[in-house]
Amino acid sequence: MPEKYHIHAEPAEPRYQPVFKLSSTERDQCLGCNDCAKRNCIYDVYKKREFLSSELVDSSGSFCKSCMRCVQECKNNILSKLLNPEYTQIGNSYWTPAILTSLWQQAHAGKIPVSGAGYDGPFSGTGFDDMWTDMSEIVRPTRDGIHGREYISTSIDIGTKLDRLHFNGQELADDLPPMFSLPLPIIFDVPRQAGTWRGVKQAVQQAARKLQTLAFCDDRESTGSHIIPRYSINEKIEPDNSSKMIEIFLESCEGQLIDKAEKLAGEISKSKPGLVICIGLPISKNTAQTVVKLAKNKIGTFHLYANHSGRGTGSDSDYFIKEIVRETHRGLLAESIRDCVTILAGGGIAMAEHVAKLIACGADGVVVDNALLVALECRMCLECLEEEPCHVHIDAIDPQWGTKRIVNLLASWHSQLIEVMGAMGLREVRRLRGETGRVMFFRDLEEECYAPIFGKRVW
Repeated sequence: MPEKYHIHAEPAEPRYQPVFKLSSTERDQCLGCNDCAKRNCIYDVYKKREFLSSELVDSSGSFCKSCMRCVQECKNNILSKLLNPEYTQIGNSYWTPAILTSLWQQAHAGKIPVSGAGYDGPFSGTGFDDMWTDMSEIVRPTRDGIHGREYISTSIDIGTKLDRLHFNGQELADDLPPMFSLPLPIIFDVPRQAGTWRGVKQAVQQAARKLQTLAFCDDRESTGSHIIPRYSINEKIEPDNSSKMIEIFLESCEGQLIDKAEKLAGEISKSKPGLVICIGLPISKNTAQTVVKLAKNKIGTFHLYANHSGRGTGSDSDYFIKEIVRETHRGLLAESIRDCVTILAGGGIAMAEHVAKLIACGADGVVVDNALLVALECRMCLECLEEEPCHVHIDAIDPQWGTKRIVNLLASWHSQLIEVMGAMGLREVRRLRGETGRVMFFRDLEEECYAPIFGKRVW
């Protein structure tokens, strides 16, 4: 059994005051009573609060847990809470304010975010929100891995696998294809808008090295066993000797590009037989067919790309990463070659639960990109895509501080992944791959329960 994998988190203070959900207001009619509601605050919000003149912000909102005890216990009802207008302006419909503030909290402390108030919805939606993890096993024997009492493995294998082994007497007759293991089913990628931000790239790469995982990289200056150089199909490919893996990125699933990538991968495999070659593909209606075709021709590692909202681009914007991964997984199963192939998928991974859900849909590993920027206090305004300056100056961060924030985020996500797997009764993340029996889909449940009465919904 491999050594137990643990991520050590250290608090990394934010550079800017986090945007909080509720603002406090107080009228000038204090009775001066001895049993003041402010003194009874169990979180000491009113003792810790201070006015930050540089940002014109009252810091009490960042300490408040919104329990409303002070509002309820104030004798003269002079305390109240209002929705912070700045809170509603951060993020977008996918990267909601609630997701951003939760990621900031995790990147700060490295702990699982717990509100204590329970989950009040929504219980269904689009994308990953129409998929629920099935915790029915929690009433039967579970795995208590988060507290260290049981071993739960989060290791994955990357590379091509053989479907069977042939022996010549006592010796293996097959040449084993290149393959390696990672202790974490998460790989990093720097978002396109941050590609020229040196501090961000250094933080991501240092975090990848510290966490014993990998990071995709477009420039040729960065080298090392933790770097995955990414090349375009028309680029001259000269991988560094320290690289375990490279990627050939295709802009579409057109036939000519696929044939060229297949030929190029074969040439590289002959010159560097120990190198894992990954083919990067954007999600589209043809992605699953393309992966199956290439897998039949002995290409065994694929990276499926989606945009920051988990969808395809242009005319393929209706396709979500979850559905494409499921379709690809099923296509490989139909050809009896699923176990020979590694599927990495990324885009729109905003929460720890998205990692577990995408693996359950059929991915071997998950590629995280924009969540890393959020850990560095990004507001997901996306103005940097239009080459506008960053409002929180992420392009000028200290790489050491950025590394701490990313490591903390992954420490929280790793604990949450173990918690989900433990509730399912699973002992390793490899068994979660494609295990749709461990999840529930809203569309399937609705069709099963209500279609016989009301008919099928038109989506």
